[in-house]
Amino acid sequence: MAGTHRRRRKPPVPYHHGDLRRALLVEAARTIRAEGIEAVTLRAVGARLGVSRTALYRHFADKSALLAAVAREGFQRFRQDLIEAWTDAGGGRAGFTAMGRAYVHFALANSSHYRVMFGDFRDLSTRDPELAADASAAFQVLVDALITLQSDSLIRPDETGQLARFIWATVHGIAMLAIDGQLGPDPSVAGALTQLAIERLHTGIALARNEASPQTAE
Repeated sequence: MAGTHRRRRKPPVPYHHGDLRRALLVEAARTIRAEGIEAVTLRAVGARLGVSRTALYRHFADKSALLAAVAREGFQRFRQDLIEAWTDAGGGRAGFTAMGRAYVHFALANSSHYRVMFGDFRDLSTRDPELAADASAAFQVLVDALITLQSDSLIRPDETGQLARFIWATVHGIAMLAIDGQLGPDPSVAGALTQLAIERLHTGIALARNEASPQTAE
């Protein structure tokens, strides 16, 4: 009789996150923010979420694949933020300023993604063409804005790619100093430095009123 009333074993509790891939990206970013990129492993991330290694490997083959996905997500958000900043400001000098602010704001608000995007990007992008494409697309937003400014005779007709790299190097430096805490605990310091840098950048690349037209005189 006892055997006929044996309690039936409950089936495993199904995974309730809904989107495991998204949950893995969120947990990886949280780990980077709290402990650094070195602390990220598939096993540790999976353990925190309570999922099996088999479930993990359905989405990411290894740590590099997980970090590449974090970087891709970052570049996609980053690109959209830059586009919106330029568009909402109506382009021109105001758009240029808005993009600079948006760049540093993204880095501060998404420091985990930013560190992966630029810290380990070179190694990751060589293995992931989609990541390289997303990174290029984000950079192209700045290039396209500069082309527009040059077409409107607002900035010097320098080689656009090199000019974009010069601007990127400047704001990237501020972003890294800010997220590494080198500018101190007051967030307004990064904002003020960003504004100063943008103003000086624009002064340096602006087309002077008395500068000769690049077109050949008749």
